[in-house]
Amino acid sequence: MENRFYATGKRKTSVARVWISNGSGSISVNKKSLDEYFGGLADAKLKIQYPINMANLTGKIDILATVKGGGIMAQAEALRHGISKALVEYDPNLRGTLKPLGLLSRDARAKERKKYGRKKARKSFQWSKR
Repeated sequence: MENRFYATGKRKTSVARVWISNGSGSISVNKKSLDEYFGGLADAKLKIQYPINMANLTGKIDILATVKGGGIMAQAEALRHGISKALVEYDPNLRGTLKPLGLLSRDARAKERKKYGRKKARKSFQWSKR
């Protein structure tokens, strides 16, 4: 069996499971190619390829990923987080390159819950003095 390295990436409510192995540089997301899954969203594709480019591994590794939950951009950011963590499993020396770029930290920002007596999380109903 070939060497495969696994990591999980998260963002908002999206969870990405990522497997990395030596290969020709193909990226498969939910059994679809990167272009097929993210369509014309160039920003999402750039976010996903960023850790691979920073590690100088373009065209050297294959990525197989499954993504669930959230929106398209949250899925792309979860995938980026997962790829970054899997790259550190693949080569621990890459930690020094990826950590200063903030690629190994989970972005904990999420939508704030709605409070009772309010319209949204913080917005109130219009107040009338008279």
